Amino acid sequence: MAQVTILREEIPIPEGIDVTVDKAVTVKGSKGTLTRNFNNKSIQIKVEDEKVVVEARFPKKKDKAMLGTIRSHIRNMIIGLTDGFTYNMKIVYAHFPMTVKTAGNKITIENFLGERHPRSSKIVGDVKVQIKGDEVIVSGINKEHVGQTMANMEQATKIKGRDPRVFQDGIYLVSKE
Repeated sequence: MAQVTILREEIPIPEGIDVTVDKAVTVKGSKGTLTRNFNNKSIQIKVEDEKVVVEARFPKKKDKAMLGTIRSHIRNMIIGLTDGFTYNMKIVYAHFPMTVKTAGNKITIENFLGERHPRSSKIVGDVKVQIKGDEVIVSGINKEHVGQTMANMEQATKIKGRDPRVFQDGIYLVSKE
């Protein structure tokens, strides 16, 4: 008789968090709701005994990798709804004082390297951006949206055509919480 190989990962569900699985995985908590569709036929996701179980039968190498990826995404959804994600950034300038403002879902960076036209970056999803002096705090419940908003600000202040050792102006990531 052939042995059935099952690869199984379990994610504990903390108190105050509700996880439902149909075609998509929905995680609800006190901070909001996150939904994500994992469209993979070889991996099954289910909830049993206060745990989210992700398993694959007869996994190939790509199935094993996808299993770990799905597990990490679900874990990040749970962490986002319990603690949230916060990235601290710093506004650095040596030559021209920069002005950073938020308006709606855009961040406007004025007087970057003395440029006349302001640069802008997009705030992705439901992310809060706070500007206090030369510090920028990006926070939210979806890790991907928080990280993409932070990356958009870094990319908006990327310097091209000048020596990066001399022109170190920009908005840079300092710490993640």
